[in-house]
Amino acid sequence: MNATEPFPPAVPVSARARVRVEILLVLAVTVGQSALYAVLALVRRLLDSRPLSEQSAQLNTPLDAALVWDVLYRLLDVLFDLALVALVLYLLWDPGRAVLRRLGLDFSRFGGDALRGVALVAAVGIPGLAVYAAGRVLGVTVAVEASPGALDWWTVPLLVLSALRAGLVEEVVVIGYLGDRLSRLGWGPWRIILSAALLRGAYHAYQGFGAILGNVAMGLVFGWCYRRWGRLMPLVVAHAVIDVIAFVGYPLAASAFPDLF
Repeated sequence: MNATEPFPPAVPVSARARVRVEILLVLAVTVGQSALYAVLALVRRLLDSRPLSEQSAQLNTPLDAALVWDVLYRLLDVLFDLALVALVLYLLWDPGRAVLRRLGLDFSRFGGDALRGVALVAAVGIPGLAVYAAGRVLGVTVAVEASPGALDWWTVPLLVLSALRAGLVEEVVVIGYLGDRLSRLGWGPWRIILSAALLRGAYHAYQGFGAILGNVAMGLVFGWCYRRWGRLMPLVVAHAVIDVIAFVGYPLAASAFPDLF
């Protein structure tokens, strides 16, 4: 496997049933579960008498009214999601081959990875905001409340952790894991990239059709970049930075543009 082709060769046909079962189990406890709930949420929204433009979706909501317990529960929530990332990395681990280096999730090229990540933020994040705004204007996207209430000293670190969690879970599972396992089933690179992009759009379906379109486009760009660069780190950096901007910047944007947010 070279730096521009991260997808491994297919396994023998006799071994593919086990790979398929493993994929289903991993998706059932990670983004596949999220996709199912998100699609059902969209169906319920469409059945609601209110149009999508008058509905909202809340992210990073408090888990308890008491501050100490809210912080504790949010930290545990992040920790257990990162445990799923660790499980997926364990499944990808081959004896004698460092899984983080194989996926390009190490810090050996962090300077270049960070620059590529920032470039992706500009290439994906700005058009993504435009898609969201267009969706709100057209009435096909709900109002997404990325973080409730005002920012406090303890909420910013929690929001940054949530952004990092999202970047690791989505890019490791959707790009790294599925790229590896579907390739072992004999899928071609572009079939893998398209399938992963559609899955990314599906688990954002609760936000409406604009979010589906925007995240499918993001998935296509990220999938192509992974195929070309052979590294997950730029994708994780870009995803985390985009979410930090959204989570931390939301209260400020909501006060400045209340009709849009």
